Amino acid sequence: QEIGPLTNVFSRMISRPLLILSASRVPLHSVRPMGTAMSAMSHVAFADAAIQFACFTVAAALQTEKFYDISASVTYILCILISRRKGVRSSRSSVNSTLVILWALRLGSFLLWRVIHDGGDSRFAKAKTKPLTFFVFWAIQALWIFITALPVYLANTPRKEEDLEQGTKSVRDTPIGWRDVVGWSLWCIGFVVQFTADVQKRIFAADPRNQGRWINVGLWRLAQHPNYFGEMCMWWGIFLSCSTSLRNWELLTVLSPSFVTFLLLRVSGVPILRRQGLKRWGHLPEYQEYIKKTPLLVPLPRPGSK
Repeated sequence: QEIGPLTNVFSRMISRPLLILSASRVPLHSVRPMGTAMSAMSHVAFADAAIQFACFTVAAALQTEKFYDISASVTYILCILISRRKGVRSSRSSVNSTLVILWALRLGSFLLWRVIHDGGDSRFAKAKTKPLTFFVFWAIQALWIFITALPVYLANTPRKEEDLEQGTKSVRDTPIGWRDVVGWSLWCIGFVVQFTADVQKRIFAADPRNQGRWINVGLWRLAQHPNYFGEMCMWWGIFLSCSTSLRNWELLTVLSPSFVTFLLLRVSGVPILRRQGLKRWGHLPEYQEYIKKTPLLVPLPRPGSK
């Protein structure tokens, strides 16, 4: 009963733009660049959906969530490779594709190790026994995979049909500029921060003396969610670099880092952890002081901290 309305919403979201486009009188020569890119994007979207549906089928049959996260990493990598199959071969394209692959391998392997070490993922305790509910998790993950790396997928594809025959002479192959340098620097900062935060949290949780405590050491002493800060930095950095070779409507892929930021700050990240934290430690003056004085995202020293 809960899936029906959701399906109707997705149907309207997809059909309405198509009806508008079919009824418009946009000249063919101005649509052709979009059509070429959209055709390439459809291959990425199909591969994304197909892989996630296949993984869901196996996971639902086995009632397991243990390869949920690693399947996302594999899908990211395959989608990047598909977008590059007949795409441009520029330095920017190669670097940004490599950065996404490194991020996927690092985070995917970490999450796989965590779910094996912990024996499962509490998010799926009930959902994995309910196929329709479980399917929603996999569908959301497929959407996440497509949206978050959309600037890279698009920047890897030719803008026009002529680009297919030009190879390295593609209009995507603009010189490396300041946006690339700033974007890649931002990605490196985010990668180091997220990696460090994840390692510190695992070490903290592995110590029996910390059982039942919230983490407030290392980067977590300087920020409440340093791992989310790292995640946002990486995706904004990638978009900044990709924007150099994106044109016109393609710049709407700013939706990618905006989507990550909104989701982490307003939906599935900070709000959930804040509620859980207040439920467990909200009665403690020390915790109240921590959330009051500690920056939410950016790991900066607190006033008066040593």
